[in-house]
Formats: sequence, C-alpha cells, structure tokens
Amino acid sequence: MNREDILNEIEQFKKEGRKFLSESISGKLLASYGIPIPPACVAKNVEKAVKCAQELGFPVVLKVISPQIIHKSDAGGVITNIDKKEKVREAFHRIVENARKYNPKAKVEGIYVQKMVPPGREVIIGVVKDKQFGPVVMFGLGGILVEVFKDVVFRVAPIDREEAREMIDEIKGLAILQGVRGEKPVDFNSLSKAIANTSRLAIDFPQIGQLDINPVCLYPEKIYALDARIILE
Repeated sequence: MNREDILNEIEQFKKEGRKFLSESISGKLLASYGIPIPPACVAKNVEKAVKCAQELGFPVVLKVISPQIIHKSDAGGVITNIDKKEKVREAFHRIVENARKYNPKAKVEGIYVQKMVPPGREVIIGVVKDKQFGPVVMFGLGGILVEVFKDVVFRVAPIDREEAREMIDEIKGLAILQGVRGEKPVDFNSLSKAIANTSRLAIDFPQIGQLDINPVCLYPEKIYALDARIILE
C-alpha cells in the first residue's frame, strides 16, 4: 500500500465523518512501514470468514469491523483461539449479535479474520499529538500491563533506531524483555526498528491524531503488531 493509496483512504474516512481507521487499513499502513502484522483478511459473510480461516490456518482471531465501535473488546467484538470452521461460524454470528446489542446503530462492515500467534512478551508503541511539540512517541510494557504499571517513556518524533533503543532501555521492566528464568531476550533490533518507523509514520501523516499499537508481541527472532488503533484529527 503506497502513500497515495493511504492518503486516499484517510480522506475517504474523513469525508464519511469517521474518527478512526478500520483495522484492515491500519494493518496495511503498519505493514507498509515495515511493522509486521499477522496474516489476515476481511470477511463480509460467514462463508468468506470460514475460507479465510482455513487459508490462514487455525487458530484464528475474529474481530468486528464497525465505524461506530472503536473499543472492540468492550463490545464483545473479539473472539480468540478459534480452531475449527464450525467455531468460525459460531463466532461470526456471536460478534455481529454482540455489536448490535452494544450499539444498535452500529454498522457491521465485516469481520477481520487474523492468524493467531503464540503468546509472547507484550509492549505498546504509540503516538500522541502535543500542541507544542507535535507527534510524541510512546513506548512501554503493553497488554493489560500498560494500565497496571504505566511503565512508559516518551520522545518527540522523529527518532532513529538508536534513540528507539534508548527508549527501550529506559523502561523499568527492561529485564522482562531481556529474559528471565532462562528465557531468551526478545528481538531488540526489530523492536527498535518498529518504534523508529512508527515515529516516521506519524511525521508522514499529520492527519493522525493518536496511534496505539497494543499489544506488540515480541519473540526472540521476530515481532508482531497484533492490534492497532489509529484516530484521525
């Protein structure tokens, strides 16, 4: 997905009065900046969801796509660890039903079917807009830990990989990433690259008001951005 295509998508979303990008577009945007995402596809109906899941390989995650639902988990719009095609059908219908209960006015545009990856150490990479400094990059422990420990650090964008690595070294939970009790350290090179590239993305697209990639799942030899929320100004 090139810059012009992304700009066209953003303008279309803004024309429609949407405040955030869909997960499929967000994923393509991250991937275009070298931030790996698990394989995924969009399904408009149940049979397409089943076909997607079989092509991606089980287990998979199903997520609702709706311009009225930004917090998908709160709406019951995410179902994980689906390992059979019968469960794909069941999950598809349940997510649509949950979305309509959560917001009767919500338009369900489809279901995002994503390959489920093994558990890893989780971090968050984000960007917020500061009135004085512009885009500010955030990094810290992710998943539910970001709410519990609030172990995050900030830098004004743009930053390079060396500065990104400095951010990683500053968090209190660094030892978790370095490996404890025989665990191997995570892929710090790929993580530094992802933080630096997120900073560049924020500079390239000033239309983005806030960006949260949470969680970013880390492994000894790779990383995956599992979920992204991109809010437009």
